[in-house]
Amino acid sequence: MGSGAGAAVASTTAGLLRYWAAVSPGHTALRRDADQLDYAGLDARSNQVAQALLASGVGPGDRVAYLDKNSLEQVELYFGAVKVGAVPTPINYRLAPPEIAYIVADAGAKVLAVGSELLPPVEAVEDDLAVATLLVIGNEVAGGRHTYAGWRDAFPPDDPQLPIEASDVAYQMYSSGTTGRPKGVLLTHANLVAEIAAVSDIGRFGPGAVSLVAMPLFHIGGGGYLLGGLAHGATNVLVRDIVPADLVETFEAERVTHCFVVPAVIQAMLGVPGVADRDFSSLQRLVYGASPISERVLADALRTFGAPLVQVYGLTETTGAVVYLPPEDHDPDGPRKHRLRSAGLPVAGVELRVVDPTTGVGLPTGEVGEVWVRAPMVMQGYWHLPDATSEAIAEGGWLRTGDLGHLDADGYLYLYDRLKDMIVSGGENIYPAEVENVLMSHPAVADAAVIGVPDERWGERPLAILVRRPSGDPGAGGPGAGDDELLAWCRARLAGFKCPDRLVWVDALPRNPSGKVLRTHLRTPYWQGRARRVG
Repeated sequence: MGSGAGAAVASTTAGLLRYWAAVSPGHTALRRDADQLDYAGLDARSNQVAQALLASGVGPGDRVAYLDKNSLEQVELYFGAVKVGAVPTPINYRLAPPEIAYIVADAGAKVLAVGSELLPPVEAVEDDLAVATLLVIGNEVAGGRHTYAGWRDAFPPDDPQLPIEASDVAYQMYSSGTTGRPKGVLLTHANLVAEIAAVSDIGRFGPGAVSLVAMPLFHIGGGGYLLGGLAHGATNVLVRDIVPADLVETFEAERVTHCFVVPAVIQAMLGVPGVADRDFSSLQRLVYGASPISERVLADALRTFGAPLVQVYGLTETTGAVVYLPPEDHDPDGPRKHRLRSAGLPVAGVELRVVDPTTGVGLPTGEVGEVWVRAPMVMQGYWHLPDATSEAIAEGGWLRTGDLGHLDADGYLYLYDRLKDMIVSGGENIYPAEVENVLMSHPAVADAAVIGVPDERWGERPLAILVRRPSGDPGAGGPGAGDDELLAWCRARLAGFKCPDRLVWVDALPRNPSGKVLRTHLRTPYWQGRARRVG
């Protein structure tokens, strides 16, 4: 197999699969536990899905949603959807039922496929779902529901060969919203193919590569990374649940050559008893992102895994990595040690600017401002949100990242803080407004501010700073609520990763003359003494 050949000849993600199905039909494309598919089998299965979608009334531009932990079926659904010009819309399986219902409704999905173990939260909001076809992925399904396998297998493996353009949307991935509502990020085939080509030198997938897909497929770090492995004809091993001891076992048993994870996962793997005695000699690249790695964890990882480490920085809106820190800069004891504080250099085809966030005027080297990105990987926009799209993408195609940082004389990007209020915890984006809206809906809370505070494992965790509603207030609803009650209130309405770990009660929140909460004042004590004020 020629490394990168699929990416070189295809202009769409469907074309990547068709290429390897023709060139290496019997080579294993996907494996999860005992289940596996070769490239010809994945191509055929996705053709069956495409035919089933057409029979279900799905056509170009329609949304096909799926909610499951990493599975072969999700990949079949992805390629089946793009082969008919439909838009795959993965949903975060950690979301609470109301959040799931919102995304399905916002996307206007005609089909929703759900893993059988995730059926209960969907059933809790089933009356609010307007999907025409609800499918259950799993061998045993009660209640007379349609099974995904039965739906798929009723159709022949005939490629529909519908026209697909590089400019067509090939993924609709949802990210948390500044106003408390998730936004659908529109990524085209051109975005995805450009990203795969740009990071080829970073990943360096070679013939016979075995890529471990540990991050969830609803993330660009999972779904996008998987497409990169498939584009290079690799065998892609899907991980359904991140259990550190099991990951260590999988690395060794599968002879993994490539992997992308967040630093918290690397740290957890290093804590597995006996990990230093395991055989990681097959590993060629260990890529990490979403937060920087500590020098201690880096040194332990280099010693234990014995493979080059690469840090990447990017957003869903940039189709993933646009900046990378190469292996030679992972030098905790040498002259490049200072580079570990940086996010790295732009990948091929990416332009970076640091500008005054108010005027958009470029700033000199070393001066902190907002980081702007221009690249063929920048999203088409946000689904049904033209104002938000215009706000995010400036004239000339520059994406405003909302991150503050500076460039040094060698072109390395150093991140400092966020212009936006977003919190990134273990690779998951959290917008305070979403959490604050839920907290403020409780009768005991008069005011709320949620901030990100440092966390050694997850980079950041949300902390809620609250003002209690006076007991005499007509809306207070009885005695003041305890912390446990409020945290339970959050967990019933939000994904667990969005819920604060603890609450801090104050008499009043600091605000400017126009009434805006001064989050910087709230965050400063927790980030004191740190060169970087984001996780």
